[in-house]
Amino acid sequence: MKKSIWLSYDLGIRGDYTGLYQWLDNLGAVECGNSNAFFKIDVEDEDVIEKLKSEIRENVDIKNGERFYVIYRREEDGKCVGKYIFGNRKANPWTGYKQEPAKEDI
Repeated sequence: MKKSIWLSYDLGIRGDYTGLYQWLDNLGAVECGNSNAFFKIDVEDEDVIEKLKSEIRENVDIKNGERFYVIYRREEDGKCVGKYIFGNRKANPWTGYKQEPAKEDI
């Protein structure tokens, strides 16, 4: 069965882009903005996350601090879910930009 996958990646300036791009090209992935790709992957009786982790490890030299985030539709409930398969979430760069309405002087 084919699964639709959206992949976001953050390899920094010294990442293995050659390995990543070769793997994505072999999958027929399409570009979806900076550091984002969409592709379909064959997943028989395998866990989609474990399959992606294995394939990325085989094709990309992953270094400390690099991040891969995947979004896909779960079979059991049909919900779209996202998960970091390498790396972790960072602090939001937009924190502190929220505009609050002006308070009335009393």
